[in-house]
This record gives sequence, structure tokens and C-alpha cells, in this order.
Amino acid sequence: MRQWTIDAFASGPFKGNPACVVEPFEAWPDAAWMQALAAENNQAETAFLLKTADPARFGLRWFTPALEAPLCGHATLASAHALFQEMGVEVPLLSFDTLSGELTVRRVDGVFGGAGLEMDFPADPPTRGEAGPDLARALGVTPIEVWAGQYLLAVVADEATVRGLSPDLALLGAVGGGLAKGGPGQVIVAALADPGRDYAVVSRFFAPAAGIPEDPTTGSAHCMLAPLYGDKLGVAALRFHQAYPGRGGDLDCENRGARVLLRGRGFTMVESRLRVAPALV
Repeated sequence: MRQWTIDAFASGPFKGNPACVVEPFEAWPDAAWMQALAAENNQAETAFLLKTADPARFGLRWFTPALEAPLCGHATLASAHALFQEMGVEVPLLSFDTLSGELTVRRVDGVFGGAGLEMDFPADPPTRGEAGPDLARALGVTPIEVWAGQYLLAVVADEATVRGLSPDLALLGAVGGGLAKGGPGQVIVAALADPGRDYAVVSRFFAPAAGIPEDPTTGSAHCMLAPLYGDKLGVAALRFHQAYPGRGGDLDCENRGARVLLRGRGFTMVESRLRVAPALV
């Protein structure tokens, strides 16, 4: 059984966010086996695919090293990249059945200078909230705004503050449980980009409660960021940069009301072969 490691939302190799994608199954393996493989891979997400009678439709599940995730953007992009580029699936549109409903991905041109992928995801417009002093203590800075959706979102003063963060992850792991739908310890920090950047918004994402100290690039976070900053700036389409130290990821996002279009590129880094058979349900 083959598995690929793919850099998603990347401008090139060794950028963006790595995800592992396992070759599609005929039937779902046992969830504990999938969780064990995700822990073994030790990437932010491992994506598992299920064949259906429709060659353009797959079941899709995502596992962090610690839990099954309800939504994952970069591992969805990686899954579509693997199907199109590594497995030769020739369809105009891929559909995925997931815990967050149906998601679709299609190939598009002109994404950061090359061929890319466009994902159609549910929007998660955040609501204004108040996290209290624990968030400021955990981040080491005081947010100027706090918002909540699937994750907690802290807006800070400028790009330098975002890039300079060194949060206390133990404290951060307990923050946001009363506000964020996804539970505590999953926090976006964002700011408007410095003048002259080729992106409008810069962010970072910390998820110690999900076994991810910091995620290099987080598609699902932009289901919150795109509506919020689209409203703030009065535009539907924006470019975002997630400033994970040493890598960084890039997304073009378009707010469509109830949906968000996320565009990015993928690069296959590793092809491997699993030597352990899956445990079936």
C-alpha cells in the first residue's frame, strides 16, 4: 500500500505544510489503526481515502497524531494532488465525503505562478468574543481583537508581532474552550501584512491540544480568516501567508458567502510503501 508525503499550500519543495496521503481503501480500516499510523507519520495530518462506485468521488478522513479532525484543508489539497498527479485520476472535479460534508477540488491555472488546485470549503465566519487574560499570558502579547469559530482567533497589532510569537504552549493548550467550537488549545493569530507585501494578511496557527504545537499552513483556519478580513477590507478575494518559521505557506482565498474557495499548490516529496496491513473494522 503506497503513501505519499506532499507539501501543500507550498510555493515550492520544503515549503507549505506536509501531509501524508494513503492510497485509497476498498473499506475503511479500524479507526484505531488509522490513528496509530497518523501518530507514526507524526505529520500534522494523515489523510485516508475510500473508493466509491464513482471514480471522481472518495471518502476522506483526516487524523492528527492525537485525534480525528473534523476538517483539514492542507490534507484535502494533498489528497487531490495525490489522486491527480500520482494516481492518474482523470476527472474535471473531485468530490470528497467528509465529516464536514461534501468538499470539491478542481485543477486551476495561475496559482502562484503555476498549476494549482481550488478547494470549495464551508465558510466559518467568526463572532466577536472575549478570551480573558489567559490568552494574553499564553501568547505573550495582548490581542487587539478576539474572535471565535471552529478555532479561537486573536488579531494582533502588526506582522512583526505575528512573526515574533513564542507562546507558552502548555498554557495555550487550555485556552478557548468556552468560545471555540473545536475546543481549547487551537488558536489562530493574525494581522494585516506590512505595506508592500504580496499578501494581505499574515497568520500563524497553534494547536497543542490536537497534538500540533504549530501547524505550518492551515486551510481550515482560512475558512474563518477569509470572511473576517474580506469584511474588514471590503473585498472578496485576498492572498494570505501563514508564517511558520522556516517554511511558510501561501493561499489565495475567495469569500463566497456560505463557502470559501481556497487555492494553492502541492509538491510530492516522498513516496513510500507501508509494510503493515491495515486492521479492518
